[in-house]
Amino acid sequence: MRRTGIFLAASFVTALALFFWYINNFTPIGEQYLQDENFTLRAEWKQLEEHIAHANHNLDELINQDDHNYRVILDLQPLSPNERYAGTGGAKPDYFDDVQQYSLIASTFKRFEKLKHQLDVEQQSYEELSKTADRKLAMWASRPAIQPIDNKDLTRLHTIFGMRFHPLLGYVRPHKGLDFTAPHGTPVYATGDGRVDNSYYSSSYGNVIYLNHGFGFETRYAHLSKYIVQPGDKVKRGQIIGYVGNTGTSVSDHLHYEVLFQGEHINPINFFQRDLSNQEYEKLIVQGEKEIISLD
Repeated sequence: MRRTGIFLAASFVTALALFFWYINNFTPIGEQYLQDENFTLRAEWKQLEEHIAHANHNLDELINQDDHNYRVILDLQPLSPNERYAGTGGAKPDYFDDVQQYSLIASTFKRFEKLKHQLDVEQQSYEELSKTADRKLAMWASRPAIQPIDNKDLTRLHTIFGMRFHPLLGYVRPHKGLDFTAPHGTPVYATGDGRVDNSYYSSSYGNVIYLNHGFGFETRYAHLSKYIVQPGDKVKRGQIIGYVGNTGTSVSDHLHYEVLFQGEHINPINFFQRDLSNQEYEKLIVQGEKEIISLD
């Protein structure tokens, strides 16, 4: 009996020693589970911060392209710091107070909110850029920027603009365009995108086409042998709209071409430099100073 008591006492002491040794050297299963979960969450949080840093880097590149490339090309002012960063310290969501006690979460939250705000601003900026680009492209396409007669068909360009002697009427009067001498039936091209406002026969202009290019620009094509567009038609730059002729008050086959901006006539030669070399362009200007006879 005594041996049994000693054995039980020894067993109890051993078990107690093992218990204390276990709790001192091994983490409880529940706590170990929490530690593993905490480790996983920290790894995921670190990955989240890396994603935010990467997104910030990409956003900085977009902002740089926006301010120093796209806005320069489109002739827009860069966004000011107030426009880009205003509002980042604004109202916080209800749950923000709950995470304030956790510095890591609070810090990341602030970075995320700043990133979100900047992305919203950048999205609005790119929408503005897109609308401006569409308008600029339409304006560039509409601008009367090419010659109405192909150089290979052109016999002579009479660069007469201003007060000149009329060969048929016999007196000096304004000549508000340029005369392109070319064989009868030579194609005449629209010099920019636009809409046909009028195409009809005039006693002075003969067969004539009026194009409205928008953005304040208009062009007129006179003395045609015939026109192949009607009022309301939409045309593209480089599209054939008629053919050279000698109709109306004219002395020979040629195209009389006019450009107007906001209702005022402009010398069309100012729009031809994209079709000519600098030397050819300067030669036309010099020749235009010497011309005294027009064809209409």
